[in-house]
Amino acid sequence: MYYFDYAATTPVGAESLQVFQTVSEEFWGNPSSLHDTGGKAQHLLTTCREKLAGMLKVPSKGIHFTSGGTEGNHLALSTLALSTEGKGKHVIIGGAEHSSLHSSASFLEQLGFTVSKIPFTPQGFIDLVKLEESISDETTVVSIGLVNGEIGTIQPIREVSNLLRNRDILLHSDMVQAFGKIDMTEFTSIVDSFTLSSHKIYGPKGVGALYINPDLDIRPMIPGQTHEDGFRGGTVNLPGIAGFITAASLCYDSLSTPHYHRVRHHFISRLEELLPGSYTLYGGDSEEQLPHVIGLGIHGVEGQWLMLECNRRGMCISTGSACGSGAESKTLVSMGVDQRAGKEFIRISFGKDTEEEQVEKLVHTIYDIHTAHVSSLT
Repeated sequence: MYYFDYAATTPVGAESLQVFQTVSEEFWGNPSSLHDTGGKAQHLLTTCREKLAGMLKVPSKGIHFTSGGTEGNHLALSTLALSTEGKGKHVIIGGAEHSSLHSSASFLEQLGFTVSKIPFTPQGFIDLVKLEESISDETTVVSIGLVNGEIGTIQPIREVSNLLRNRDILLHSDMVQAFGKIDMTEFTSIVDSFTLSSHKIYGPKGVGALYINPDLDIRPMIPGQTHEDGFRGGTVNLPGIAGFITAASLCYDSLSTPHYHRVRHHFISRLEELLPGSYTLYGGDSEEQLPHVIGLGIHGVEGQWLMLECNRRGMCISTGSACGSGAESKTLVSMGVDQRAGKEFIRISFGKDTEEEQVEKLVHTIYDIHTAHVSSLT
């Protein structure tokens, strides 16, 4: 089986798995317990927090470990909005945000908040003009992801931050797809909160982190919780956290992307040779595009059917975010792509072990499926 769905999840790396097992065996105490066994676990938890903060160049006090990006986004948007509702009850999110942020926005609407959803431009970037037009005196929080998970465009977070400067509006960014792929330190200092996930970077599943600037006057969404500085309940997953930090350290030691540019170029150039004019590629120019992710549509072939046919031939691709599987792509809808073209959408994403030979097989598989489909219609 050839795997091309790394944007959905990655296998756990051997180093992370080893650390997970070691910590499970040797640091099994509850970090909140006051005895020596708990203290040993607490020391490791503090070390993990400080290591992650050091990678991202943020204060360690702002790092809160979570069960993943979804929980982090829920906590971030709801906590920031509820903590600032004295100023106003208007929240802005990108129209192509991860489904967790749309869910959180719906929750806030039930509490009387107004939510504006900003579309993408046809090129796949947040529409800065419409964003600025949507800002009002009631706006308290804006949430724009750093990298779009379906087409890989790197969003203009600095420009978004500049729009909000001096307006007393908080900026959250879902950085799950960016983490471990690009140097995020130029962005972590210009947002008020961001979310990360372990399983996108060869770490264990069920682990992530939420950063909220500790200088903010923020109240935890649910009061009375004792873990993670009161931001969430439940004993922390220390083995998972240690495995997560191990994976993050390995990623940050090798952030260079020539491998991903090479396999991306090979895929697109070969697709153009075999199916010229028969596909639409979504995304931005190379400097504004994560090379790991390709979003495209093969003309006349429904994406869901193409995905199943690829799977039957031993190729794992997807039709978009795994958290929105089966639903119409939020990204393409936000870009104004018509419904027919939207149904053709597929996502291909590469990992560190993806080879050009594998990509070659994928291109030929797509070509064969397309050719057979066209022949069946004539």
